[in-house]
Amino acid sequence: MRDERLCEIRIVLIGVGNIGRRFLEVLDRKADLLGARYGLAFTVVGAGDSRGAALDPGGLDIPTLVRIKMDGRSVAEYPGRGRQGMAPLALVQQVEADALCEASPVNLKDGEPGLSCIRAAIGKGMHVVTPNKGPLVLAYPELIALARERGVQLLFCGAVAGGLPAINMGQRDMAGATIDRLEALPNLTTSFILDKMSQGLSYAGALAEAQAQGCAETDPSLDVEGWDAANKLVILANSVLDMPATLDDVSVEGITGVTAADLERAKAEDRVIKLVASAVRQEDGTYSLTVAPTPLPAAHPLARLSGQQMGIVYHTDIYGTISAAILEEEPIPSAATMLRDLLSIYRS
Repeated sequence: MRDERLCEIRIVLIGVGNIGRRFLEVLDRKADLLGARYGLAFTVVGAGDSRGAALDPGGLDIPTLVRIKMDGRSVAEYPGRGRQGMAPLALVQQVEADALCEASPVNLKDGEPGLSCIRAAIGKGMHVVTPNKGPLVLAYPELIALARERGVQLLFCGAVAGGLPAINMGQRDMAGATIDRLEALPNLTTSFILDKMSQGLSYAGALAEAQAQGCAETDPSLDVEGWDAANKLVILANSVLDMPATLDDVSVEGITGVTAADLERAKAEDRVIKLVASAVRQEDGTYSLTVAPTPLPAAHPLARLSGQQMGIVYHTDIYGTISAAILEEEPIPSAATMLRDLLSIYRS
C-alpha cells in the first residue's frame, strides 16, 4: 500500500542491463531511507530492454523485475504486464511518467535508442537522468536547449568516471572560477592495464586479466585506443567548460603503443604513465583537448591512483587545485548516479 504522506515520482527505465538492473536494486534497497529522509517514493511505471517492455501505471514490482533480469530473461516476460517486442521509444511515448532513467547500451554511431527516447521524454515534459554517453556526445547542445525550452532537467553525472561526481563538481563547485586546466582519468580499463604492466605483465597479459575481471570488453578498442576517454572529455568540455566541443576537437592517442621500456623509463624519472584526458585553456578562452599516455610526476594526484580508481583534477584561478577520486570495484556506484540525479531534481 502506498504511503500517502510521500511524494510519488513515477519513473520509466530504458535499459535493464548491468547498470539498469543495479539501479533498480539501489532503489529497492534505499526505499525506506528515501521516504524517511526526503519524503519521496519512486514508482517504476515502465521498464524496457532490447526484447520488449513491461508497463503498469500502478507500479511494477522491483524485485520481480530484478529477478527476471537475473534469470537472463526480458522484462517483456513480466507476468500480466509484459509487452513482447515493444520498442523503447514506443514505451516512452506511451507511458505517463515524471522522469526517464535512460541506461540503454552506449551507441556512439547514432546514439540510439537512447537519443530518441531522451528527445521524446523531454518533448513530453519529463525530466531525464542518464549515464549514457552516446546521446550527450552526439547531441549535447540540442538536448540541453530542448530541456530548457520545455522547462525540465537533463542530468548525467554518471556519464563521466562512473560514480565520481566529476561533472557536479565542475558545474556547481567551480562556480565563478576560471578553469585553467582540467586533467582526468575517466577510463578504468586503461588505468587497470597500465597498472598491471607496471607490475611486470605484458600488454596482452594485462588486457587478458582486465577482461577476466570484467574491467575490459571483449573488444576493448574503444577504451585502449583512447576514444572512451575522448568521449568523456567532450562531455566535460560541453557541460563544465562551456565549450561546444565534438570528437573532432580532441587529439587522441591510446595506450597500445606504451611499452614496458616506457614504463621503466618513467619510473626511473619518478614518474607514472597514465592515460590522461586534459583540457588546457588558451588565450582566446577555448580549450586544447587531448587524450594521451602522459608521464605524470609521482606526487601528482592522478599518479597516485591505483588501477581500479578514476579521478579528476581542476586547476582554477580562485579555488586553487581541487582533485577527487573514486575506487569503483563494481557497477553499483555508476548505477547509483541515476538516483543522485533524481534526488538533485526532486529533493526539497
